[in-house]
Amino acid sequence: MTFSGKLMAAAATFALLGSLMTVSGAAQARSDEYKPKQAGDIVIRARGIAMVPDEETSSNQLTTGGGELNNDYVPEVDFSYFITDNIAVELIAATTKHDLKWQNPDVDLGSVMLLPPTLTLQYHFMPKERFSPYLGAGINYTFFYDEKPGAAQSISYDDGFGYALQAGFDYAISGPWSLNVDVKKVFLNTTITTNVGSGPINVDADLDPWVFGIGVGYRF
Repeated sequence: MTFSGKLMAAAATFALLGSLMTVSGAAQARSDEYKPKQAGDIVIRARGIAMVPDEETSSNQLTTGGGELNNDYVPEVDFSYFITDNIAVELIAATTKHDLKWQNPDVDLGSVMLLPPTLTLQYHFMPKERFSPYLGAGINYTFFYDEKPGAAQSISYDDGFGYALQAGFDYAISGPWSLNVDVKKVFLNTTITTNVGSGPINVDADLDPWVFGIGVGYRF
């Protein structure tokens, strides 16, 4: 992904953040009562996410060029359980679609769907405060499916494990409702096998996407 593309994705995320903070400010003005985080809480969140691949490709069979996956913007649902007031586990689920283009030489290699469930262990700072940031780390397993070969005769991607780092915050709005902003870095590697007419070619790809998310949560 180009630098300008990353900049546009970040700008869109922060613009949305600004509008939601305005809404949350209005909600706070109506009510200062909110539910603090505590052991035993279950949190369900709905987020909008930007999946921004930070790919790097290499192959012993290709001497020039590289692959590029486009961004995707989709809804996402996640579930958290608080083991203690400060420690929680979170599971996220979403699926994204990405077009793959090889550059130099330019070849359209179709598209692929990703399903990357990610489980993280989080530490929540200041769980009793309205503004409560957190850090997390965990594991990821990515399924690639519905591959389209584009100009190639065939294409496939290897599923596999990766790991993830996470940072974000919850901002209590009213009662059990909260605003959530979240950023993840997922370290993800796959082998792409494609046939463009001269026999199978294996490409090692570090996709390593950034996942920017913003949404609302409800605590039970």
